[in-house]
Amino acid sequence: MTAANPLIVALDVPTLEEAEGLARSLQGHVGWFKVGLELFAAHGPAAVTAIGAYGPVMLDLKLHDIPTTVERAMRRLADLGVDLVTIHAGGGAAMVRAAVDGLGDGGRVLGVTVLTSTSDEQLASMNQPGADRQVPTLARLAVEAGAPGLVCAPRDLTAVRAAVGPDVVLVTPGIRPAGSGDDDHARAATPAAAIAAGADLLVIGRPITRADDPAAAADAITASLD
Repeated sequence: MTAANPLIVALDVPTLEEAEGLARSLQGHVGWFKVGLELFAAHGPAAVTAIGAYGPVMLDLKLHDIPTTVERAMRRLADLGVDLVTIHAGGGAAMVRAAVDGLGDGGRVLGVTVLTSTSDEQLASMNQPGADRQVPTLARLAVEAGAPGLVCAPRDLTAVRAAVGPDVVLVTPGIRPAGSGDDDHARAATPAAAIAAGADLLVIGRPITRADDPAAAADAITASLD
């Protein structure tokens, strides 16, 4: 299910005009486009339809609610032609199963483990185990409940791959090319390091979308993987 090009560019912009402009300029330079909360909140399903004209779409809504609500929401999203849809694995096995059932053949569910912006110190302040314990546990839960893919931070990849095996698609945000800042990602890594650790798809936003030449920035990242 992975595209030949593993880059998912995060179109985290406020207007559909901006998102379409980026997608148009990046078509053929990246494998996927991510529609997140900001763009979906502003433009709803129309954003998915518009961006889908330029390539496969990862709809990053991170659903987390009671199973019935998630299943019903997924049934609506299945009509949009999305390729990947995120949910929080922390919603539990019943919610994950409901999401998979609701989406059906309309896309693939990705279970989000622990956000890349969350440090072990923050987890401890919430009386939760560190990422090294919590992430593999959530990964196994989601996969056993039927999720074909997971989202995890680069530094969690090795443990997750060991926990779920080779067939589960691992999507990794928090990717920053060498020399760029981590922004708000507490557990970031370079693209090459993430692929070497077992990632299948890489979510990259600002290093591409805020570059003077987004297409050239995407091409440079792809070249760094060879």
